[in-house]
Parts: sequence; structure tokens; C-alpha cells
Amino acid sequence: MLTKDSNSATPVIEIRDLHKSYGDLEVLKGVSMIAPRGHVTSLIGSSGSGKSTLLRCANLLEDSQQGEIIFNGEPILWKGAGLDRRPADRKQVTRIRTNLSMVFQQFNLWAHMTILQNVMEAPVTVMGRDKAEVEEKARMYLDKVGIGDKCDVYPAQMSGGQQQRAAIARALCMEPQALLFDEPTSALDPELEQEVIKVIKALAEEGRTMIIVTHDMRMAADISDHVVFLHKGLIEEEGHPSDLFGNPKSERLKQFLSATVPA
Repeated sequence: MLTKDSNSATPVIEIRDLHKSYGDLEVLKGVSMIAPRGHVTSLIGSSGSGKSTLLRCANLLEDSQQGEIIFNGEPILWKGAGLDRRPADRKQVTRIRTNLSMVFQQFNLWAHMTILQNVMEAPVTVMGRDKAEVEEKARMYLDKVGIGDKCDVYPAQMSGGQQQRAAIARALCMEPQALLFDEPTSALDPELEQEVIKVIKALAEEGRTMIIVTHDMRMAADISDHVVFLHKGLIEEEGHPSDLFGNPKSERLKQFLSATVPA
């Protein structure tokens, strides 16, 4: 069991005054947040609020134009400025990315590989780990997410919920310091969605460090240690889920929750 002691540990991810633009469109306008070790942080907000962009910037899939991204106390090194800013050290980016596993909305499994091969691919080819050792762990993680019997099937032979659970097993097999989820259930129908939510809740109970972009307010309320509400590229309100969902302070958050939380 991992511990939820954020006082004695450096945050896994810290973001300070982050700005991100696509040409003239400024999507993030100065966002600061932390992901403490062993905590679940949920990012909520309407479409276009910047939550998925923030997650992609945290994982260095997108280049930001201003601000700091710090991983385990180590700042990302940058060169250039504004729209020309890029990471200065590609080896640093690769090393940090191998410790941040991302689960996408659309699964992104390799169609020509079995589920077991999908889960093993990155640890073996990217990280150079021993194949037999990785296979043992891959099978363990597939069992963990409830599809240990699907090792030899291909993604097209599985339901969407099973494919997303395979994607979670693949992320876990990298043995990352943090898991990043970008709307992991939004492509699923309600029944399959519950399969995936059950897995994510179990991971939260283990004390894994996670940042989750989600449209599911019930899941965010149930599993989060901290919830961040983004609106028009800024943090409008943040805090413990009982405060945000039980006693929202900003009018915009009240409007958002009234439209998204079932009565």
C-alpha cells in the first residue's frame, strides 16, 4: 500500500504559471497546480476549458510557452521563448516521460498485436527491460484489471471497456511514478464505463499518484483528494471534493455542476 503523505515528499508533478497557446489562441493563461505523491487530482471543466491541454503539457506531449513544469523537484529545461520554446534536453524529456504513463480516451492499442504484446511493448522496446520479467508483470497487471484471460486476443475482439482496461494495464506495466488519465471513460457506454471506473477506484485506493481529466463528477467526488475546476484557461476554483461539490463558491462552478451532476 502506498502512503498519502504529501507533507514529507516532493510533489511528483508541480506546475507554475503555465501558459499554452496555439497561434493566437491562448488555451492556458497561467495555471499552477501540484500532484502530491499518492494523491488523486481530478481536473474538471467544460469543453475548451484547457484541462486536456494541461494534462498533455504536464506529460510534455505539448510545448508550453511560459511557466515551469517540475518533476520530482527537477525543473524541465527550456530553450527559446514564446511560441518557439522547446525542451532543451531530449534525454531529460524521455526519462521523465517513462515515469508518467498516460491513458487516453481512445485506447490507442496496436491493432496488429495481442493484448499481452501491447502491454509488454514499451517496457521491452523503449526501456530495454528483460522480456521474461516484463511478461510476468504484464500478466499480473492484466489480472489486476480483470482481463487476465484476454492475453492472446487482439484489440478488435474486445469490448471498449476491455480495451480501456488493457490500456490501463499497459500504463501500469511501465511502473510509472504517476498515471495520467485523459477522459478515460467518455468513449464508453454507461455499462462499460463502470468496468473502467471500478479499476480506477481500485488504483486510487492503493494510493497511486494520478491526475484525471474527467466528465464524470461522481467519480471525481468519490476518488479525488483534490479537484481543480478550470474555466477559460484559468483555475476558477479548487479544493477538496466535499467543498467543491458540496459548497461551490464561484457562480461559474455552480452553473457547471447544475448542468453536469445528476439530481
